[in-house]
Amino acid sequence: MQDLPNLFLIGPMGAGKSTIGRLLAGELSRLFYDSDHAIQDRCGADIPWIFDVEGEAGFRQREVQMIDELTQYPNVVVATGGGAVLREENRRALRERGTVIYLMTTVEQQLRRTAKDRNRPLLQCADREQVLYDMFAKRDPLYRATADITVRTDRRSPRAVVNEILRRVQRLVDPLQTAGAVRKAGAAQK
Repeated sequence: MQDLPNLFLIGPMGAGKSTIGRLLAGELSRLFYDSDHAIQDRCGADIPWIFDVEGEAGFRQREVQMIDELTQYPNVVVATGGGAVLREENRRALRERGTVIYLMTTVEQQLRRTAKDRNRPLLQCADREQVLYDMFAKRDPLYRATADITVRTDRRSPRAVVNEILRRVQRLVDPLQTAGAVRKAGAAQK
């Protein structure tokens, strides 16, 4: 496979960014980073604690610094937190330094995948479903505007999603080769 740019995964919590990111990195023999885990490692504290002490604004500032750092590494796959697109500086760094993949999923899938997760401060409330719908309404336009590629993840295996991402990123990187392959396939069918 031709050399690919850095790959940055965006999307809501529970879309599978970490799982798919690890698989992509393994497939491409690249380092994988999860921006939320990198923040926790650097701070020595988990995200709920950071939210309690510094609030969401403090966490978002740490996130800006971490995404700026991670997107400058060569040959990486980075999974971002669901709210990373809220800051323009994150969106710009992601767009300018690699290929951005929006892992899109339904709120129903998010509810299933996050049901027992207590490390998501924004979901520690009575009406998790409404919170997820509200976040989707605010963030989906930002995900779409930032992404080069959008891939649905619900009711699909992580491996199927990875294979689709690799095919679509390769087409972005080498459209002439892809067009040639399509012409050859068309000529062979005649």
